[in-house]
Amino acid sequence: MDPAGPVGAIAMRRRSSRLHAIGGVGIFVALFFLAAICGAQTTPIERIFREPKSAVEKALKQLQPALSGHLPTLEGFTEAGEHPLNRYQRAFYQCTVQVSASAGGGSVVKVSAKVTAWYADGNASHSGYQLVTSNGRIENDVLDQLSEQLGHSSGASEPPLVAPAAAAKPTASSEPAISAPMPGSGTPSTSSNQGLLNQGLATSIAPPRDRTGDTKSSLQKSATDSQSETATLEEVLKNQAHPRNLVAVKKSGTPVIGSPSLSGKTLFLASAQDEFEMLDYNADWVHVRISGLSRGWIWRTSLEMPEGIPDVPQNGGTAAPAAADLFRVSREETGQFPGDWEPLRGRNVKIISVQKVRENEEGGGAAAKLAFAKSLLDQTYEELTKSPDLSGLVLIFDSADGGMIAATRPTIQRWRAGTLSDAAMWHQCYFDPPETFTVTSAAGSR
Repeated sequence: MDPAGPVGAIAMRRRSSRLHAIGGVGIFVALFFLAAICGAQTTPIERIFREPKSAVEKALKQLQPALSGHLPTLEGFTEAGEHPLNRYQRAFYQCTVQVSASAGGGSVVKVSAKVTAWYADGNASHSGYQLVTSNGRIENDVLDQLSEQLGHSSGASEPPLVAPAAAAKPTASSEPAISAPMPGSGTPSTSSNQGLLNQGLATSIAPPRDRTGDTKSSLQKSATDSQSETATLEEVLKNQAHPRNLVAVKKSGTPVIGSPSLSGKTLFLASAQDEFEMLDYNADWVHVRISGLSRGWIWRTSLEMPEGIPDVPQNGGTAAPAAADLFRVSREETGQFPGDWEPLRGRNVKIISVQKVRENEEGGGAAAKLAFAKSLLDQTYEELTKSPDLSGLVLIFDSADGGMIAATRPTIQRWRAGTLSDAAMWHQCYFDPPETFTVTSAAGSR
């Protein structure tokens, strides 16, 4: 995980075909059992809503994916404890929501968040998953989303009331809590829901005897009602198990960026098969929801797109010229890095000058430059490994819209070894000026 500031992350794990993987579920089940043993419950945060309990519970069903997920960093989401927060990795949160009817006809909603993370100690025997105390930001974010969901459902614009101190006292009959789905799924477990469904069905069709001892009519009515309920629930489970607006990360180390450009700030690095809700996409970037109101951008080619949308946009009409047909290498030399970038400042590098084959050739924009640069990085890798005095590679595009790309030897080595995706590799390179190599398309251009 690459902590990059107080930004929440909902990394909805793998698609529906991967939701039932026994190994992944087992890991998270062990995690939460350990968390339950090691720590105490966080004090719930509550609000009063004007809507009745039934309307609130209905809105909460739409927010199930937001009730659990990964956090890119603990800073800004948890309270400081006995260990520095930067020593924790693989943070995960799970919210529990309890809804009860208030005296005025509205509802009282209580949210508590359990945050767990792997503590990496210098002594390996002291390392392990620990429960970290939430500072209330996650809980308030869920309540804000619930308020927004209720506003969309009813058309009301009035904000929810903050619960007074007296409302925090529990009533004699506590309401059941609405918990987040199992971690890593992003949707409720189909198998567990089906088990509850079967259990309810078995109970409902048990033949009750009336006062006359005649159970036949009661049994038939119960079976009919159960079949109808089963069909309804199976339809709900089907829709939950096959979300159509999720994108999955192809490779670990893929950066989630704050803005759709090469110079955008990396918020954190996603793991392989992490899933995000897709908000929009264009030819090069996909806009995703991270957590609540937090958003990010991911290279489209780094994602498995939803069914019916290609991972790589298909160009209509005449195919664009290949990058190798648009550029040529005009000069190669070694020398000191011609810039002020700290990783290569004052170091010897290989410098390759590139020119356009034809200055006015169409299709020689940022995407073509990056494609040609990628081929040169691949071609010069062997030379860099055999020349220990060279610290990196510099590509200079000699044209009116040219620029410079620089990469360090470790970055190129990690990329060639497969530990860095293309997108992650580009975001560890130096671009001067950055806008010359920025690949952007208008939002919504599909």
